[in-house]
Amino acid sequence: MTATITDVARRAGVSMKTVSRVMNNEASVAEATRKKVKSAARELNYTPNLAARGLAGSKSYLIAMLYDIPSPGYAINIQKGATDACREHSYHLVVEPLETADDNFVDDVESLLGHLRVDGVVLAPPLCDNGEVIRILAKRNIPYIPIAPSAMHGETPIVKMDDVRAAKEMTQHLIELGHKNIGFIKGHPRHSASALRFEGFRDAMRRADLRIDPELIAQGQFTYKSGVEAAEALLSGKSTPTAIFAANDDMAAGVIACAGRKGLTVPDDLSVAGFDDTPIADNVWPRLTTIRQPVREMGYNAAKRLLNNSDSDEPRIILLDHELIVRESTAAPK
Repeated sequence: MTATITDVARRAGVSMKTVSRVMNNEASVAEATRKKVKSAARELNYTPNLAARGLAGSKSYLIAMLYDIPSPGYAINIQKGATDACREHSYHLVVEPLETADDNFVDDVESLLGHLRVDGVVLAPPLCDNGEVIRILAKRNIPYIPIAPSAMHGETPIVKMDDVRAAKEMTQHLIELGHKNIGFIKGHPRHSASALRFEGFRDAMRRADLRIDPELIAQGQFTYKSGVEAAEALLSGKSTPTAIFAANDDMAAGVIACAGRKGLTVPDDLSVAGFDDTPIADNVWPRLTTIRQPVREMGYNAAKRLLNNSDSDEPRIILLDHELIVRESTAAPK
């Protein structure tokens, strides 16, 4: 027979209320008692019934992650981080992809949040800046934490990194290698990070007194395909870049593929840089020089802040660090 909370309480010699507190990771339990209860639960193969927990109180023990992200690696890392935080608090994460371009987008969000009783929502970009989603969450009084929004959401905490500074560092790396004709592929126009990364590129070029050639700026969509198409345009024009900085790794991988088709060797003929350090950065050849964005940590901190919502001492802006990762895709120009 399946073990119950009563069985665990009897085995551990404590009350059912104490077992419940341990299973909910509440702080008001002595460490010795906590270990005794967890040991009894392991011996009995006891796991809390999520539905029963929800019916017994006002919580559902569910957190939702809503996203509309072209780059699968980025979404997966946010999901992994949020899942880690949920497991620490005996919660479950529900992941829901949404299509903002869909005509039924607003109805889909209304239906989803109406049928799925969640205790909070992690909002990945670009949904973190979507007015309709914010309105629906406010109407239903559902707390949420936006990841990398373009601005503050009133008193709502946010999780972000400094995209401008990170893009500056990458551009400076290329300049220090000796590159002057640097191409840039912008990200999806609906993502606030796209404009911030282009701003960082532009600032670094201007600080180095280097001209930004309009013919070396291309629009991408944060997808591999758009990276190939943008690189085709940049490498077929009158002005030839010696380096291309793409606003995410998927597009940078597309640049490497396009360069190969044109008989160019990376990095001897063309240096290529990306942004995010998603798995593709380490799996293409040559491996990508990129900005390591703390995506998993963003997901973790967003979910953790939702679950610790009562802690007013935590900062409203959770700013995480990035790192410049230099690999084989960049070198000094010939």
